[in-house]
Amino acid sequence: MANNFYDFAGQLRQLERDNLYRRRRVVDGPQGITLNVDGRQLINFCSNDYLGLANHPEVAAAFKAGVDRFGVGGGSAHLICGHSSAHHALEEELAAFTGRERALLFSTGYMANLGVISALLGRGDTVLEDRLNHASLLDGGLLSRARFQRYRHVEVEDLRAKLSTAAGKALVVSDGVFSMDGDLAPLPAMVELAEQHHAGLLIDDAHGFGVLGKNGGGVVEHFGLSQDDVPILIGTLGKAFGTFGAFVAGSEDLIEMLIQKARSYVFTTALPAALAEATRASLRVLQSESWRREQLQNLIRRFRQGAQQQGLQLMDSFTSIQPILIGESGQALAASQCLLEQGFWVSAIRPPTVPPGSARLRITFSANHTEQQVDALLDALAKALP
Repeated sequence: MANNFYDFAGQLRQLERDNLYRRRRVVDGPQGITLNVDGRQLINFCSNDYLGLANHPEVAAAFKAGVDRFGVGGGSAHLICGHSSAHHALEEELAAFTGRERALLFSTGYMANLGVISALLGRGDTVLEDRLNHASLLDGGLLSRARFQRYRHVEVEDLRAKLSTAAGKALVVSDGVFSMDGDLAPLPAMVELAEQHHAGLLIDDAHGFGVLGKNGGGVVEHFGLSQDDVPILIGTLGKAFGTFGAFVAGSEDLIEMLIQKARSYVFTTALPAALAEATRASLRVLQSESWRREQLQNLIRRFRQGAQQQGLQLMDSFTSIQPILIGESGQALAASQCLLEQGFWVSAIRPPTVPPGSARLRITFSANHTEQQVDALLDALAKALP
């Protein structure tokens, strides 16, 4: 007799009817601004490789040298025998880069957010999260078993009202740069609120590191803030850094607490040491080649000017993330397909990734794009969104 538990066909058909079904495309070759997809060369405007470091020769060489020295596998968890000299050196360099006492590596950004929030809160405490936070931040708050509250997107007064009734220890959690809108959290006001209410403040700057700030220090550097202002800072290494993994940076005691209590750190195998070596190289490039950030900002300004001239509905963003709001999921898919037929890969972002009725084209820029490619994309958008 068939087991109805495994009858997923109806759910899958409904996703198709609602234009919410997701499909993978197979990429052959390294990440870059042009990708070989299903035998076609496409210009890539949907990657998070903001500085073009995912296939940088120095980063690749460091990875290969790391394999020669450390092998491939991590071997074990950090607290058993998996914590190598490469991991340790990278943690020290990330701490210095972020202006913090220490940093701690996690295998992914998702694991970092789950581990940090659930380690610092428990029953009887309160976690307050921006309504548009990344899924990993929301899941970390739910996993903590603290009282979970969401405040209206970047609305400081709503956060203030909820903080005033928070029970137990309170932690305010937000993205630094919101991944689907490209806008920034109002950090100075949030810092002030957290201090007034003796609350913790955690910022995940996955999409700000490398892109914002004179030295690529992200949203905290952009606003001129310090470790005292933003005590818990999380970043991922698979975006502007061009490699893989994540880290949390903060005080000596914070990092020691996480080493003891963050289950997604304690109970998982360490990243390959060769990846840590590659990230050390990408961190050096990120800091020394400031032209990448300058090029990126020039491209973003050029795109926004051209898009506004066409009357496209841009969102309030000066970051690498430049969404064009469409609204209906089917229309967003059709526009993405039209761009694909013209040789441009731009993702259609649909619910539940974004709220219902706010499907969009999520265009992202890399320092390796050219002005000619930006202009060609604008021409293609004029045909896709007449």
